[in-house]
Amino acid sequence: MDEDFLNLSKLFSATRSVVRVPDLDPKFKIGILASKQDHCLVDLLHRWQEGRLPVEITCVISNHERGPNTHVIRFLERNNIPYHYLNTTKENKREGEILELVLDTDFLVLARYMQILSGNFLRTYGKDVINIHHGLLPSFKGGNPSKQAFDAGVKLIGATSHFVTEELDSGPIIEQMVERVSHRDNLESFVQKSENLERQCLAKAMRSYCELRVLPYEENRTVVF
Repeated sequence: MDEDFLNLSKLFSATRSVVRVPDLDPKFKIGILASKQDHCLVDLLHRWQEGRLPVEITCVISNHERGPNTHVIRFLERNNIPYHYLNTTKENKREGEILELVLDTDFLVLARYMQILSGNFLRTYGKDVINIHHGLLPSFKGGNPSKQAFDAGVKLIGATSHFVTEELDSGPIIEQMVERVSHRDNLESFVQKSENLERQCLAKAMRSYCELRVLPYEENRTVVF
Protein backbone atom coordinates (compact mmCIF):
# COMPACT_ATOMS: atom_id res chain seq x y z
CA MET A 1 0.00 0.00 0.00
CA ASP A 2 2.84 2.41 0.83
CA GLU A 3 4.32 1.85 -2.61
CA ASP A 4 0.94 2.51 -4.24
CA PHE A 5 0.60 5.85 -2.46
CA LEU A 6 4.18 6.72 -3.35
CA ASN A 7 3.52 6.03 -7.03
CA LEU A 8 0.32 8.07 -6.85
CA SER A 9 2.13 11.02 -5.30
CA LYS A 10 4.76 10.90 -8.06
CA LEU A 11 2.09 10.70 -10.75
CA PHE A 12 0.35 13.87 -9.53
CA SER A 13 3.44 15.66 -8.17
CA ALA A 14 1.79 15.68 -4.73
CA THR A 15 3.82 17.41 -2.05
CA ARG A 16 1.88 16.61 1.10
CA SER A 17 -0.34 13.98 2.63
CA VAL A 18 -2.77 14.29 5.52
CA VAL A 19 -4.54 11.47 7.28
CA ARG A 20 -7.64 12.38 9.24
CA VAL A 21 -10.39 10.29 10.82
CA PRO A 22 -13.49 12.54 10.87
CA ASP A 23 -15.26 10.67 13.67
CA LEU A 24 -12.19 10.78 15.94
CA ASP A 25 -10.22 13.90 15.05
CA PRO A 26 -11.21 17.40 16.21
CA LYS A 27 -13.20 19.48 13.76
CA PHE A 28 -11.40 22.01 11.63
CA LYS A 29 -11.31 25.45 13.22
CA ILE A 30 -12.27 28.10 10.70
CA GLY A 31 -12.72 31.84 10.51
CA ILE A 32 -15.32 33.29 8.14
CA LEU A 33 -14.82 36.65 6.45
CA ALA A 34 -17.88 38.34 4.93
CA SER A 35 -18.97 41.74 3.67
CA LYS A 36 -22.48 43.15 3.30
CA GLN A 37 -24.09 40.30 1.35
CA ASP A 38 -25.40 37.70 3.79
CA HIS A 39 -26.51 34.79 1.63
CA CYS A 40 -23.35 32.67 1.81
CA LEU A 41 -22.63 33.55 5.44
CA VAL A 42 -26.16 32.72 6.61
CA ASP A 43 -26.13 29.46 4.66
CA LEU A 44 -22.85 28.34 6.25
CA LEU A 45 -24.09 29.24 9.72
CA HIS A 46 -27.25 27.16 9.32
CA ARG A 47 -25.40 24.22 7.78
CA TRP A 48 -22.98 24.34 10.72
CA GLN A 49 -25.89 24.46 13.19
CA GLU A 50 -27.47 21.43 11.54
CA GLY A 51 -24.19 19.49 11.72
CA ARG A 52 -23.73 19.35 7.96
CA LEU A 53 -20.30 21.02 8.02
CA PRO A 54 -17.56 19.33 10.08
CA VAL A 55 -16.08 22.60 11.34
CA GLU A 56 -15.85 24.75 14.43
CA ILE A 57 -16.52 28.41 13.60
CA THR A 58 -14.16 30.44 15.79
CA CYS A 59 -15.26 33.88 14.59
CA VAL A 60 -16.92 35.91 11.86
CA ILE A 61 -15.05 38.98 10.63
CA SER A 62 -16.64 41.65 8.47
CA ASN A 63 -15.94 45.06 7.03
CA HIS A 64 -19.68 45.73 7.22
CA GLU A 65 -21.30 46.77 10.49
CA ARG A 66 -24.42 44.83 11.41
CA GLY A 67 -26.97 46.05 13.92
CA PRO A 68 -27.69 44.15 17.16
CA ASN A 69 -31.14 43.03 15.99
CA THR A 70 -30.07 41.59 12.65
CA HIS A 71 -30.51 37.89 11.97
CA VAL A 72 -26.77 37.27 11.72
CA ILE A 73 -25.87 38.97 14.99
CA ARG A 74 -28.69 37.29 16.91
CA PHE A 75 -27.61 33.89 15.55
CA LEU A 76 -23.96 34.46 16.48
CA GLU A 77 -24.83 35.63 19.97
CA ARG A 78 -27.06 32.59 20.59
CA ASN A 79 -24.22 30.31 19.55
CA ASN A 80 -21.39 32.23 21.27
CA ILE A 81 -19.56 32.96 18.01
CA PRO A 82 -17.62 36.25 18.15
CA TYR A 83 -18.36 38.88 15.51
CA HIS A 84 -15.64 41.38 14.68
CA TYR A 85 -16.43 44.49 12.66
CA LEU A 86 -13.29 45.98 11.11
CA ASN A 87 -13.90 49.04 8.99
CA THR A 88 -11.55 48.93 6.01
CA THR A 89 -10.27 51.60 3.66
CA LYS A 90 -8.15 51.52 0.52
CA GLU A 91 -5.19 52.52 2.66
CA ASN A 92 -5.86 50.14 5.55
CA LYS A 93 -7.32 46.69 5.01
CA ARG A 94 -6.87 45.86 8.73
CA GLU A 95 -4.97 42.71 7.77
CA GLY A 96 -2.77 42.72 10.85
CA GLU A 97 -5.83 42.66 13.09
CA ILE A 98 -7.45 39.93 11.01
CA LEU A 99 -4.32 37.81 11.33
CA GLU A 100 -4.43 38.12 15.11
CA LEU A 101 -8.07 37.03 15.17
CA VAL A 102 -7.51 33.94 12.98
CA LEU A 103 -4.22 32.85 14.49
CA ASP A 104 -5.69 29.59 15.84
CA THR A 105 -7.70 28.60 12.74
CA ASP A 106 -7.01 25.72 10.34
CA PHE A 107 -8.28 27.56 7.26
CA LEU A 108 -10.30 30.63 6.28
CA VAL A 109 -13.48 30.97 4.26
CA LEU A 110 -14.33 34.10 2.28
CA ALA A 111 -18.14 34.13 2.21
CA ARG A 112 -18.49 36.96 -0.31
CA TYR A 113 -15.78 39.03 1.35
CA MET A 114 -15.36 41.95 -1.02
CA GLN A 115 -11.80 42.80 -0.10
CA ILE A 116 -8.62 41.56 -1.76
CA LEU A 117 -6.21 39.84 0.62
CA SER A 118 -2.62 40.85 -0.02
CA GLY A 119 0.20 38.48 -0.80
CA ASN A 120 1.78 39.42 2.50
CA PHE A 121 -1.38 38.39 4.34
CA LEU A 122 -1.51 35.04 2.55
CA ARG A 123 2.16 34.32 3.20
CA THR A 124 1.92 35.32 6.87
CA TYR A 125 -1.24 33.28 7.45
CA GLY A 126 0.36 30.33 5.68
CA LYS A 127 -2.76 28.15 5.53
CA ASP A 128 -5.50 27.61 2.98
CA VAL A 129 -8.09 30.26 2.20
CA ILE A 130 -11.23 29.26 0.28
CA ASN A 131 -13.19 31.80 -1.75
CA ILE A 132 -16.48 31.85 -3.67
CA HIS A 133 -17.45 34.06 -6.57
CA HIS A 134 -20.18 34.09 -9.17
CA GLY A 135 -19.55 32.79 -12.66
CA LEU A 136 -20.23 36.14 -14.34
CA LEU A 137 -16.55 37.10 -14.30
CA PRO A 138 -14.67 38.21 -16.31
CA SER A 139 -17.41 39.22 -18.78
CA PHE A 140 -19.36 41.37 -16.33
CA LYS A 141 -17.19 43.40 -13.97
CA GLY A 142 -17.80 46.33 -11.67
CA GLY A 143 -21.05 47.25 -9.96
CA ASN A 144 -24.11 45.02 -10.18
CA PRO A 145 -22.76 42.29 -12.48
CA SER A 146 -26.00 40.30 -12.16
CA LYS A 147 -27.98 43.11 -13.77
CA GLN A 148 -25.35 43.45 -16.48
CA ALA A 149 -25.60 39.73 -17.23
CA PHE A 150 -29.41 39.79 -17.09
CA ASP A 151 -29.57 42.75 -19.48
CA ALA A 152 -27.15 40.95 -21.81
CA GLY A 153 -29.49 37.94 -21.93
CA VAL A 154 -27.03 35.28 -20.78
CA LYS A 155 -28.37 31.74 -20.77
CA LEU A 156 -25.98 30.08 -18.34
CA ILE A 157 -24.82 31.28 -14.91
CA GLY A 158 -22.47 29.68 -12.45
CA ALA A 159 -20.33 29.84 -9.34
CA THR A 160 -16.74 28.89 -8.60
CA SER A 161 -15.09 28.02 -5.30
CA HIS A 162 -11.30 28.07 -5.28
CA PHE A 163 -8.20 28.46 -3.17
CA VAL A 164 -7.04 32.05 -2.79
CA THR A 165 -3.68 32.98 -4.28
CA GLU A 166 -1.93 36.27 -4.91
CA GLU A 167 -3.39 36.36 -8.41
CA LEU A 168 -6.99 37.58 -8.14
CA ASP A 169 -9.66 34.85 -8.58
CA SER A 170 -7.14 32.53 -10.23
CA GLY A 171 -6.38 29.97 -7.51
CA PRO A 172 -6.87 26.21 -7.94
CA ILE A 173 -10.54 25.41 -8.44
CA ILE A 174 -12.26 23.18 -5.89
CA GLU A 175 -15.86 23.21 -7.10
CA GLN A 176 -17.95 24.72 -9.89
CA MET A 177 -21.71 24.71 -10.53
CA VAL A 178 -23.87 26.01 -13.35
CA GLU A 179 -27.56 26.56 -14.01
CA ARG A 180 -29.58 27.64 -17.01
CA VAL A 181 -31.58 30.86 -17.06
CA SER A 182 -34.03 31.95 -19.72
CA HIS A 183 -36.35 34.68 -20.91
CA ARG A 184 -38.80 33.46 -18.24
CA ASP A 185 -36.53 34.77 -15.49
CA ASN A 186 -36.85 38.30 -14.21
CA LEU A 187 -33.98 40.08 -12.50
CA GLU A 188 -35.11 38.88 -9.05
CA SER A 189 -35.24 35.20 -10.01
CA PHE A 190 -31.97 35.60 -11.91
CA VAL A 191 -30.21 36.91 -8.78
CA GLN A 192 -31.82 34.24 -6.59
CA LYS A 193 -30.52 31.48 -8.85
CA SER A 194 -27.05 33.02 -8.87
CA GLU A 195 -26.92 33.38 -5.08
CA ASN A 196 -28.22 29.85 -4.58
CA LEU A 197 -25.42 28.50 -6.76
CA GLU A 198 -22.88 30.40 -4.66
CA ARG A 199 -24.30 28.92 -1.44
CA GLN A 200 -24.25 25.36 -2.73
CA CYS A 201 -20.87 25.64 -4.41
CA LEU A 202 -19.10 27.06 -1.35
CA ALA A 203 -20.65 24.54 1.03
CA LYS A 204 -19.75 21.61 -1.24
CA ALA A 205 -16.18 22.87 -1.61
CA MET A 206 -15.81 23.20 2.16
CA ARG A 207 -17.18 19.74 2.79
CA SER A 208 -14.87 18.20 0.19
CA TYR A 209 -11.93 20.01 1.76
CA CYS A 210 -12.83 18.92 5.30
CA GLU A 211 -13.23 15.32 4.14
CA LEU A 212 -9.72 15.48 2.63
CA ARG A 213 -11.02 14.85 -0.87
CA VAL A 214 -9.24 17.86 -2.39
CA LEU A 215 -5.66 17.24 -3.54
CA PRO A 216 -3.74 20.18 -5.05
CA TYR A 217 -1.21 19.20 -7.71
CA GLU A 218 0.98 20.86 -10.29
CA GLU A 219 0.81 24.66 -10.03
CA ASN A 220 -2.87 25.46 -10.30
CA ARG A 221 -4.94 22.30 -10.38
CA THR A 222 -6.77 19.98 -7.99
CA VAL A 223 -8.02 16.43 -7.89
CA VAL A 224 -11.36 16.18 -6.07
CA PHE A 225 -12.49 12.65 -5.21
